[in-house]
Amino acid sequence: MTTKTEGIITTLAKELQRPKEVIIEESLRALLERQLFQIKADILQIAGKYSISSVEEMETQYQEGTLEEAESWQDFQRLDHLEYKRDLLSRLLQELE
Repeated sequence: MTTKTEGIITTLAKELQRPKEVIIEESLRALLERQLFQIKADILQIAGKYSISSVEEMETQYQEGTLEEAESWQDFQRLDHLEYKRDLLSRLLQELE
């Protein structure tokens, strides 16, 4: 940690009368929750665009020929990456509990 960050954490811990570890853990939890919220919103946007619920469902539509790959390939890749990040952040958040 940088000296600036350590100083802020120390001041905050003192003012809130909480251990530094609690301040760090709560900050980390808030960051993960905020990132997870944004990722879920991005997933919903893509899912709504194609009336799907997951990247697997999108892939099924490709295989059935009901979705044109040329027009949606970038969204497919983005959705796949977002779902990976969602799962990773969810696991990390669970580890904090």
